[in-house]
Amino acid sequence: MEVQVLNTTGKETGRSVDLNEQIFGIEPNDHAIYLDVKQYLANKRQGTHAAKERADIVGSTKKIKKQKGTGTARAGSIKSPIFRGGGRVFGPRPRNYGFKLNKKVKALARKSALTYKAQASDILVLEDFSMEAPKTKEMVAISNNLKITDKKSLFVLPDENKNIYLSSRNLQGISIITASELNTYQIMNAKKVVFFESSVGKIEEQFKQ
Repeated sequence: MEVQVLNTTGKETGRSVDLNEQIFGIEPNDHAIYLDVKQYLANKRQGTHAAKERADIVGSTKKIKKQKGTGTARAGSIKSPIFRGGGRVFGPRPRNYGFKLNKKVKALARKSALTYKAQASDILVLEDFSMEAPKTKEMVAISNNLKITDKKSLFVLPDENKNIYLSSRNLQGISIITASELNTYQIMNAKKVVFFESSVGKIEEQFKQ
């Protein structure tokens, strides 16, 4: 599948990039995408929630009333969950929500996500460029030229570029990521995926490993 390379003005450069069919043209696996996205979101959860159970409550251990003759149920502790201020029954505890996912499943999920974007013509290839200093106006202009201003977009860089990252940090709907950090969730979450020209080769190298 060939995609025309665009410049920062949104015009074709006359060059094209051939997207590898083994990465951008496979039979998508929806379940692999589901598992990879689920793991990504699970790993982002802090899991620091906690509630005090009756053993954690600070209070008197004195029996609050006599055992018999009150006409009500027996009660031995003010910390009981049935009383206001008592401990919670089976409350949340700090935990890790992460789970294991095989590398081959994660690779299949990313390929499936990229295939969906390629089939929908939601992949753009932008010629490599650099910024001497962070300039948000330049990123706004590039977004306008590519006609993706009103779409949630993911720019995939070959390597880290601080100036490009800082230029887009305050722009709503634009995310910056390097090819090595590309993940299924961000691919599926974006309406348009914009690859820098040299980042396409980086993606192919990663899947060969």
